[in-house]
Amino acid sequence: MANSNDGPREAPKKMYVISVAAELSGMHAQTLRTYDRMGLVSPARTRGGGRRYSDRDIELLRHIQELSQEQGVNLAGIKSIIELTEERDQLLAERDALLEEVRELRARSSSASTGRELVHVPRSTSVVMWTPRRKRGR
Repeated sequence: MANSNDGPREAPKKMYVISVAAELSGMHAQTLRTYDRMGLVSPARTRGGGRRYSDRDIELLRHIQELSQEQGVNLAGIKSIIELTEERDQLLAERDALLEEVRELRARSSSASTGRELVHVPRSTSVVMWTPRRKRGR
């Protein structure tokens, strides 16, 4: 029984054996093994070495099939596309994190500065408070 103080639990991810992954992606199981050896799709492994494909892996396999069959991209090109797409996604995530950090810093600095600042004045200095006059007629 879960303790009420425990955080929300993540639902277990769906994992598929190679035969099911092949059927879901519309490919032959041997093609999936080849793509694994080439590094196009790297499924999780069981202790015994069996491949386990996630929904994300199935999506990637379908994308590979589309690039290959419908757009005529060779496997080397597909590998480059996948690597560049992953790099782009990582850079976008880093950019978003940095933008959020900048927003937080700006919010902190704007709420901290209300137009009045404390300034250290040495004891031997005289301080004169001056308020500019408003010009007449305006």
